[in-house]
Amino acid sequence: MLTLHSKDVPLTTVQVEALVVMKIIKHSSQTFPTVATGSLVGLDVGSTLEVTNTFPFPVIEANTAYQAEMIRMLREVNIDAQNIGWYTSANMGNFINLNVIENQFFYQKELNERTVALVHDVSRSAQGSLSLRAFRLSPQFINAFKENKFTSEQLQKSGFRYQDILVELPVQIHNSHLLTSFLHQLPSPLPSEPLDLPVSLSALTNGPIAQSNTLTPNFDNLSLSIDPFLEKNCDLLLDAIETHHTENNNFQYYQRSLAREQQKIAAWQAKRKAENISRATLKQPALPEDEWQRLFKLPQEPSRLESMLNSRQVEQYSHQIDGFVSSTTGKMFAVKGNLLPGEVNE
Repeated sequence: MLTLHSKDVPLTTVQVEALVVMKIIKHSSQTFPTVATGSLVGLDVGSTLEVTNTFPFPVIEANTAYQAEMIRMLREVNIDAQNIGWYTSANMGNFINLNVIENQFFYQKELNERTVALVHDVSRSAQGSLSLRAFRLSPQFINAFKENKFTSEQLQKSGFRYQDILVELPVQIHNSHLLTSFLHQLPSPLPSEPLDLPVSLSALTNGPIAQSNTLTPNFDNLSLSIDPFLEKNCDLLLDAIETHHTENNNFQYYQRSLAREQQKIAAWQAKRKAENISRATLKQPALPEDEWQRLFKLPQEPSRLESMLNSRQVEQYSHQIDGFVSSTTGKMFAVKGNLLPGEVNE
């Protein structure tokens, strides 16, 4: 017998029903390029979070009341109605921002809150490979976000890094047993006419196998042209790096302003100390030396959270580019290795 919602067991897997995946894909595709969001409901079974149903959020801002009403109606018809997180769509992996972090923190306010954020990348899924990832906020980030500890001194003491913001969990797609049995029992269609083996290259080119782009001999697989997704990822990466430089310039401006104010304070304190020494020789009462706190105001250090999120986004783009260039790089090495002596790769 399964024990539900054991908070002592850490989450290791997110299991998503195939119907839920189709709903998320449909909602994300219909609203693209606008971000699509929705609620996830299901069961917490041991170390696995089972996502059994979902419904989209409305366009209006009253998401909390709408979500509570939907969960109440699901419970009335005896459907899994435990709120276990939310989903959002993304474009080219651009989902690491303050809005997503704040939404996940709303669901995961406590360290033992077992909720996840599913991210469906519409652009990457359009290439033929489903991109569905599950994330949680790390316990270190939850504690730091509650207390807003994102100054340089606090980050150095805690050793918190931008890699520690999100924790990714593996996602499993699940079909019901009845559907799995039905799929295994589907007969494969038999060819209407017997197929003969090709006797020549022309027969192979004009035969039935030529209708398949995958199996047909062609030169497209040898193309070294840059993937448009790779080009877009590079543009996004450059934008993120530019944002990183802007954040660094803002922090350096703060450091210069702080140094100027500290110099003024040090000069004032030295002057006040000299005044008190001269007043002491004249047997006059000393002036207060902590009056600088009222006269000078130190600039407030900007939060480093945005910079950390941007660094995590840069890492995300870098991983995507690495995946895109792997196939093209292999082709380039193959072409270079097959050049004859004296040939030049133009």
